[in-house]
Amino acid sequence: MTTSSDGTAAPVWGDLSDDARAVLGPLREFLDAEVRPGATHRDATGEFPRAIVDELARLGLLGMQVPERYGGAGLDGETAARVIEEIAAADGSLCLTVASHNSLCSGHIMLAGSEAQLERFLPPLARGERLGAWGLTESGAGSDAAALRTRATEEADGTFVIDGSKAFITQGGVADTFVIVARTDAPTEGAHPSDGVSAFVVDGDTPGLSRGLPEKKLGLKSSDTTALTFEGMRVPGDRLLGTRGAAFRDVMRVLDAGRIGIAAMAIGLGRAALDVAARYALEREAFGRPIAHHQGVAFKLAEMATELDAARLLTLRAAALKDAGRDFVAAAARAKLFASTRAVQACDNAIQVLGGYGYIEEYEVGRLWRDARLTRIGEGTDEIQHLIIARALIRHYAAGGRAIDLP
Repeated sequence: MTTSSDGTAAPVWGDLSDDARAVLGPLREFLDAEVRPGATHRDATGEFPRAIVDELARLGLLGMQVPERYGGAGLDGETAARVIEEIAAADGSLCLTVASHNSLCSGHIMLAGSEAQLERFLPPLARGERLGAWGLTESGAGSDAAALRTRATEEADGTFVIDGSKAFITQGGVADTFVIVARTDAPTEGAHPSDGVSAFVVDGDTPGLSRGLPEKKLGLKSSDTTALTFEGMRVPGDRLLGTRGAAFRDVMRVLDAGRIGIAAMAIGLGRAALDVAARYALEREAFGRPIAHHQGVAFKLAEMATELDAARLLTLRAAALKDAGRDFVAAAARAKLFASTRAVQACDNAIQVLGGYGYIEEYEVGRLWRDARLTRIGEGTDEIQHLIIARALIRHYAAGGRAIDLP
C-alpha cells in the first residue's frame, strides 16, 4: 500500500475528499435515523415528505452547488454526486426531489440568470424556503424537446403571456418556483427547430398556472409528479431567463449536467439492492450453508459490486470533467447509460437472490427496482444516450482521434 509522508494511506482517485467526508458523515446519520426507516411507508402512501425536505435544507443540501455568496453550500460536482448517491440509497423518491431541485431548477438559473436574477431567486431556493421545479417535457415533446408547443407571446409592455401545458413535472404539485420553457418565436427559414425557445422563472402562485393531480407511477411514488397547464399566464419581462429565443442550448446543458445526478441516483439504488441481497444471502441457508457461499449467488453479488463500482468511477469522472470546465457531455452520457442499466440489473439480481421473498412488498428490493427503472428514462432515455455517445465518437474519430483520447 502506498503511504504518504505522515504514514497514512495516500489518497487515490475516487477517494472521498475531506469536504465530502464532512458533508456525508452527518448526512448518513440523518438518513439512517430519519429517512430509511419510513421509505417503504412513503412508497405505499405516496406522501410527499416535506418535513424531511426541510431538514435536508437545514443541512445545506437544497443549494448543494449554489455558490456561498447566494446562500448555497458551494460543493464541487464530485461531492454533490456522492450526496445524491447517499440519498438514493436511503430513498429514491427523496433523492429525485433533491436532485431535480438542485440540477434542473437552480441549475438552469445558475447557468443562464443575470446577476440580478441570481441574487433574487437563488438564495430562497438554496435555503429551502422555496422548492424548485423545471418545466420542459410536454405530451408531444419528450426526447424531441425542440417540438414543444407551449407558447409565450410578448405584449407591448414587455409582459409575456404563456399558454400551453407540461407533462411529468417533478415537484409540479408542490413547487414554489418554476423554470418554464416555452416558444417565443417561430424558427426562421433554414434555422434549427430549436431556435425561438425561451425560458422564464415563474412563481407557483401566478394566476393562470394550474396543477394537475399527482401521477400514479410505477415507482418513486413519494416524489411529486404532475402536469401543468398555462392559460393566459402573465409573466413580467424581467423573468426571461437568458437570451430570448436561445434557451434550447441552455436546456441541453442543464440536461447534460443532470445526467451526472441521475447516474449517481442509479448507483445509490443499486447499492441499496446489493446491501439487501448480500445480507440476506449470509443469513439464508440452503443445502447446509448460507447461500452466499454458493457460486450461483456469490457470482451475482460479485457482478453487482463490480458494475456499480465501475458506474461510480464513470460518474465521478464526468463530474470531475465538469468541475474542471472541460467537455463532459459524452462522459456524462456514458455514466448515465451504464449506471442506470447496471442499477436496474442489480436490483433485478437482488430480487433473484431473495427468491420468493424478493417478490413480497415487505422486502424493499421490489421498490428499489421500480425506482431505479426511471433512471433509464429521466434526463434522456437510453436511446438518447446512445445517440450522444455515438455522435461524439464519430466526431472524435473523424478528427483523427484514438480510443485512448476519448473525451
